Amino acid sequence: MIGSIRGTLLSKDSGNLLIEVGGLGYEVQVPTKTSYNLPRQGSELYLLTHFIVRDDGQNLYGFFEDSERNLFRQLIKISGVGPKLALTILSGLDVEGFNLCVVDSDISSLVAIPGVGKKTAERLIVEMRDKLPKQFASKTDLVRNNDRVAVFSDAVADAEKALQSLG
Repeated sequence: MIGSIRGTLLSKDSGNLLIEVGGLGYEVQVPTKTSYNLPRQGSELYLLTHFIVRDDGQNLYGFFEDSERNLFRQLIKISGVGPKLALTILSGLDVEGFNLCVVDSDISSLVAIPGVGKKTAERLIVEMRDKLPKQFASKTDLVRNNDRVAVFSDAVADAEKALQSLG
């Protein structure tokens, strides 16, 4: 298993990286959000990775944070979600945003991600609900107790300000 990679970023092209390590060039696929935060070409880069071997090839996926890699690993275990769709999900939502979609049962935000249909979104919510990180467990309890104001007060305040500015 290849758990991480440190090397020189040779090229970056919409989620596909070429990283040189000891004279070898490794192709690494990353979520779109990760590719926006990359250093310039020729700079040193460190990524956590997930290595997948299949009949049709070997693929290396890279992530800046362990939480992204863990969510990717949980997503690819779900029926109907492969590595490409998991990367697309991570490109459309950050880890916290995805977890809040699960807590809220927010199907519409998940369906807005290309490649995620209604049935897949429902499956994601059902299967991921029990796998949320501990920091979201308290938010889940608050939602169950209908105490949403405490959790989402900042979002509501921002929405109210936006609506007031629109008249």
